[in-house]
Amino acid sequence: MHNVQKEELEKIYGKISPFEFKNRLIKLAEGQKLKSARTLLDAGRGNPNWTAATPREAFFTFGLFAVEETRLTWPNKDLAGMPRKQGIANRFKDYLNTHQHMPGIDLLRNILHYGIDVKGFDADSWIFELTDGIIGDNYPVPDSMLIHIESVVHDYLIKELCYNKPPTGKFKLYAVEGATAAMCYIFDSLIANELLYRGDKIALMTPIFTPYLEIPLLPRYNFDVIKIRATETKDDGTHTWQYPKEELDKLRDKSIKALFLVNPSNPPSVAMSSSVRNALVDIVKTQNPNLMIISDDVYGTFVNNFRSLVADLPYNSIGVYSFSKYFGVTGWRLGTIALYEENIFDKLIKELPEDKKEELGKRYEALSPTPESIPFLDRIVADSRQVALNHTAGLSTPQQVQMAFFCLFALLDKNNNYKQLTIDICHRRQKLLFDSLGLQLTADPNDAAYYTEFDLLEWANHYYGNEFANFLEKNYKPVDILYRLAEESSIVLLSGGGFYGPEWSIRISLANLNDEAYSEIGSYLHKILEEYVQKWKESKRK
Repeated sequence: MHNVQKEELEKIYGKISPFEFKNRLIKLAEGQKLKSARTLLDAGRGNPNWTAATPREAFFTFGLFAVEETRLTWPNKDLAGMPRKQGIANRFKDYLNTHQHMPGIDLLRNILHYGIDVKGFDADSWIFELTDGIIGDNYPVPDSMLIHIESVVHDYLIKELCYNKPPTGKFKLYAVEGATAAMCYIFDSLIANELLYRGDKIALMTPIFTPYLEIPLLPRYNFDVIKIRATETKDDGTHTWQYPKEELDKLRDKSIKALFLVNPSNPPSVAMSSSVRNALVDIVKTQNPNLMIISDDVYGTFVNNFRSLVADLPYNSIGVYSFSKYFGVTGWRLGTIALYEENIFDKLIKELPEDKKEELGKRYEALSPTPESIPFLDRIVADSRQVALNHTAGLSTPQQVQMAFFCLFALLDKNNNYKQLTIDICHRRQKLLFDSLGLQLTADPNDAAYYTEFDLLEWANHYYGNEFANFLEKNYKPVDILYRLAEESSIVLLSGGGFYGPEWSIRISLANLNDEAYSEIGSYLHKILEEYVQKWKESKRK
């Protein structure tokens, strides 16, 4: 039976998404778990096992205040009215004073003052937007993002992605259902607005989150994909997961219209170095000024002093950010699309041929008497609802309020205590994994340590030489190790090859299991690798 299962897995390995392959491994591991009473250790998915408690406490406590506000306007048993704006800030202050025992009340008090004292918001307007938003009794207006919430989320993104050295101007934001929705919306709008055509040449910085590899190949897009590979290595042959000059130089080709990247990368989980960022900036400004860049920065908060490429090339870039990982909110579906007020996307739309402009005018004519003046970000909003439903576009307002509370919580945490907690979790687990593998862990300031990509051939070469690496490659396949881990130990990992990383690499999520699990994963993996070493030694004695 085991051989049949293994043969089935070998047939589909590399032919389906690593996430779909993982589901097959989970079934195998669960079957073995039932037989042996082992715990299933699924380190294949990056869902963190921590949650940010304080901003959630504030959210739910504020929700009770908001419901009280609705009952003030129309108390009728189970039915209530809508919140009333006039005097709401003073009523909220009274609520804070009379509910000092409630969880999250200190954060709520600070949120009130941040809006009034730091942002200069009108007090009633600020608290009313949050109150009406959390009740969710109105469509989002503006549909891209509520006004006050957009302002505080902008502050958060500047703090976390620009290391407090932002460009001169501002970013316009669109609140979306996580980074996955952002990806879908952006791909579709680039096509809808004639900025990309089916079959166009685009570039991906690899390894990269698998959907970025898969979406461009869908018949709807069928892009010609150029891969910018993170092949740089140290003198000892180990990966740095940075991009050498010869790879970056591919972007000098002006026929490459768009560049998609995840920074810090997925799965290596390493942020782009300043030298790589600087080289990219130089290439764009001197060689490929019309390059459209889409940068997914979801893991940026796990690197101290992180700076997004969007901060260095705001004119050329769209920033995508998800709150899922940092705050443990994958179920909330919270994300943003950020576009600088002056940008290449708007410029390229204005430079389209007249027949294309006329075609786009018809697409958006129901939205404005001057559809040609609609900015690209607003077009993304409209396209997300097939244009005709633009009036009901936008992320639900309770989601936007929770997003704002997360941002305000981080902005008010002047010492970055929460940030350090999450960084410490990831690096502690990484060390446990490497210790149990018997490997030396080299400190890297660019390493987010949210995942680790472990190259088995690199390990073989580094510790036993080229002869053993050749033996391993000749006699086994990467799927053999993934299969054995699932079948023998109920451990599920992902293939790094499915992210266009090294074929013999595996991705281990450091975010979603308890600390001791990483010692266990490392020990089992080390045991399997040492068995291969013994077989190699035996083969040499024959």
